[in-house]
Amino acid sequence: MMGVQKAEAQLFYAFDLENHVPADHLLREIDRFLDMDGMRERLRPFYSHTGRPSIDPELIVRMLVIGYVMGIRSERRLCQDVHLNLAYRWFCRLGLDDKVPDHSTFSRYRHGKFRESDLLRQVFEATVERCLKEDLVSGEGFAVDASLIPADANKTRSVAARDWSPDVARVVGNRAAREYLETLDNAAFGAASPVQPKFVAKSDPAAQWTRAEESRPYFAYATNYLIDTKSSVIMDVEATRAIRQAEVGASRTMIDRTEQRFGIRPEWLAADTAYGNAENLGWLVEERQITPFIPVIDKSERTDGTWSRSDFEWDPENDQYICPEGHALRQFRRNYSDPNRGKDITGRRKYRALKSDCDACPSKHLCCPKVDARSVTREEHEDAREVARACRTTKAYKVSRDKRKKVEMLFAHLKRILNLTRLRLRGPNGARDEFLLAATAQNLRKLAMLRPVINKMEVAA
Repeated sequence: MMGVQKAEAQLFYAFDLENHVPADHLLREIDRFLDMDGMRERLRPFYSHTGRPSIDPELIVRMLVIGYVMGIRSERRLCQDVHLNLAYRWFCRLGLDDKVPDHSTFSRYRHGKFRESDLLRQVFEATVERCLKEDLVSGEGFAVDASLIPADANKTRSVAARDWSPDVARVVGNRAAREYLETLDNAAFGAASPVQPKFVAKSDPAAQWTRAEESRPYFAYATNYLIDTKSSVIMDVEATRAIRQAEVGASRTMIDRTEQRFGIRPEWLAADTAYGNAENLGWLVEERQITPFIPVIDKSERTDGTWSRSDFEWDPENDQYICPEGHALRQFRRNYSDPNRGKDITGRRKYRALKSDCDACPSKHLCCPKVDARSVTREEHEDAREVARACRTTKAYKVSRDKRKKVEMLFAHLKRILNLTRLRLRGPNGARDEFLLAATAQNLRKLAMLRPVINKMEVAA
């Protein structure tokens, strides 16, 4: 006999939401690590003491966490899923009859209270503190890298850079344009480079017109990660323009902020060649005493078969280079009272050999066949560059190369699993908020994976 399912109407139901969320559900694991303590006190100055009660800010934050942990990019769909999904309701502390905020109200909160209070960074840092408490951070070695995320901007609505100016941005007047004007002197955006992009998006002027990896050009922001290589915990995240100068500057900002916030300075830093300029290596070695496992940007190597600068031996005690034939290349042949004499504005110093030595040298055709005497320049922060070159010959450097790939794995996870393939918010603040939430979600998922619930009794507790 075929059975028939009947849904009989009942006046009262005995329903416990707690019992309908699986013990091993991802959100149940994450809930143990999401720290909401003190949030209302931090937000209290941004609310009026009179009027109708607002939506609970903790509810908005929990909904945002669900959206980024589960890869739900649409705010409208997020509100619908929280309304329908029992696990989402449990995580948001909503009962069966509690109302979910409308998507338009939810969107206004993202651009209002949280942005003014910098709450999202506080939530991210609280997650990092929990990673420290759970012993997921060693503090020995960090890795840094950047990845491009397409902005919510279209080429068809852009203008040529020659037709764009701050006055035009003021006329446009949207929120992203106002944020663009506020970041003109910011080293991560307007002041990162004097070179202007070919096109500027009127809807999001701070987004960089770029062409990466031989792909079609597009508008993008760069998300910069500083991670601890023990368990790939994201120690800090920064949003910048999608250019190398801004990304290198962001690495310094994140290292200093991590030390100031958590009291951690790494012993070594792993990065790719983009971070190997002389100024950055000098900052790491001379000012922060951090060992750089970074390839050096070096254009001194010759390709015409003649001796390069690396063939000359540096003699620091006598401030001179020694050529392979044993002749000295000096900056001066007599003493001067001005120590900056001979130093150009870039910090380079030029060392020259005597013409008589080069004329009588049997290896002149290998050294300087087209000039009378050989000269060698020494870059600013060359000592730090030498430290980086020496580090590259060690076994620790090879180990750091493997650990640095953990940053790239996080970026792959960010785009493939969390579905952050295009920004939904515009402007520098919008990019910053999205990157902070995404990094928070990745750290929470890391905690849930590496520190799971041991038994069901812990869930009940």
